[in-house]
Amino acid sequence: MKLWFRLILPLYLLLLPVLPAAAENMQIDIYGPGQNMVNIAMSRPLTSGAPASNLGPRLHDAIRANLSILPFMRLTDPKAVLGGDTLAGYQPPNVDFKRFQLAGADMLITAGWPQGDSSGNTVELRLYETYSGNFVFGNAYDRVDNSNIQDTADRFCADLMEALTGHGDFFRSTLAFTKSAGKFKSDVWIVKPSGQNLRRITNLPGKAMSPSWSMDGRLVVFTHIDERSHALGVWDSATNSIRRVRFPGNTVISPCFMPDNTVAVSLSTAGYPDIFQLNGAFRKSRALESSPAINVSPTFDATGTKMAFCSSRLGGPQVFLKSGGSVTRISKEGSYNSEPCISPDGTLIAYTRGAGGGRIFVYDLLTGQERQVSFGPGSDEHPSFAPDSYFLAFTSTRSGSRQIYLTTRHGGEARMVPTGGGEAFFPRWGKTGK
Repeated sequence: MKLWFRLILPLYLLLLPVLPAAAENMQIDIYGPGQNMVNIAMSRPLTSGAPASNLGPRLHDAIRANLSILPFMRLTDPKAVLGGDTLAGYQPPNVDFKRFQLAGADMLITAGWPQGDSSGNTVELRLYETYSGNFVFGNAYDRVDNSNIQDTADRFCADLMEALTGHGDFFRSTLAFTKSAGKFKSDVWIVKPSGQNLRRITNLPGKAMSPSWSMDGRLVVFTHIDERSHALGVWDSATNSIRRVRFPGNTVISPCFMPDNTVAVSLSTAGYPDIFQLNGAFRKSRALESSPAINVSPTFDATGTKMAFCSSRLGGPQVFLKSGGSVTRISKEGSYNSEPCISPDGTLIAYTRGAGGGRIFVYDLLTGQERQVSFGPGSDEHPSFAPDSYFLAFTSTRSGSRQIYLTTRHGGEARMVPTGGGEAFFPRWGKTGK
């Protein structure tokens, strides 16, 4: 897909000065089999007449930390830049692209604070190609202060990713996950994929687990088990309140929001659990999949036309796809495949192979090919696709206890998400919007 670079100017932000026309000569394909790599440098942030020394360096470091997460970006070491990374200005003709080009950088980020980098002022961030000097992307972010440095870095990195790859939802997303707090106690927490903004959202007796975000980013549903009952838990971010909804049969397994903001969940009625859709009041509306077997773990693509799930209809648990009314078996190898997650773009299904955890595999619905994307050590389970269908979160014991890691649809080196002390598992992504 060719990329038409553009200057993005949200109406709520201050306008940037007149800039040269955007270029159509940079392409980063992160979804194809031959993933591109881009080398990117950052010049030191500047005010109108001097290096920034207040909020500027902090934002600079936050952006570098964000970009270091991306496996298709390689940050240029400032020490490799002959003449240093402090420029005469943050816009051409005061930008010396040659020094960054010689350091191996394909692209350069500049940061300018026209009114100074004190609290409440605006920062202008731009991206250029080093070989041509062409302007690629730029935006202004106003009212920057000590409390929103990380948020500003996330917004810029999301806008930059969207400009370069077509998808910026990774930095606009939040992970919900389960954290142990005792023998019969676990709660739902949320955290940015960078490890920022860690927060506990439930504190109920018993176990809260298997969270799922609503499509609008407002609600999180989860399974809650106490000494007396199973229930569907619902956390409302707008009111910071929690409600419990019980169902006949006293079994609530793996709730999942559908694209229309209703919930699909496995409930027991007269035997094995089947998958049902709930209405807006979280009451049973209709059956989505039922059979004389266990049917659990529903997951949907962004259109809602494809549902992957786990079923024991052929003996051991296997992964199936329901689309257009027909059901197809996806997992062909192994006797135990579970915990499916379909990518929002509807092209991939990730799942766990092995009883009690094992390795993560991804099935390509377009090619019919399966590939392994996690390799331990330890046990890997609970895969979850990010809203961009590129990143994949999962649980692993490779560090000794269960923790959350990030990889991509291609596999590769996994990166642990900082979640504080204690075991962390069952990650699920939510998109928080622009």
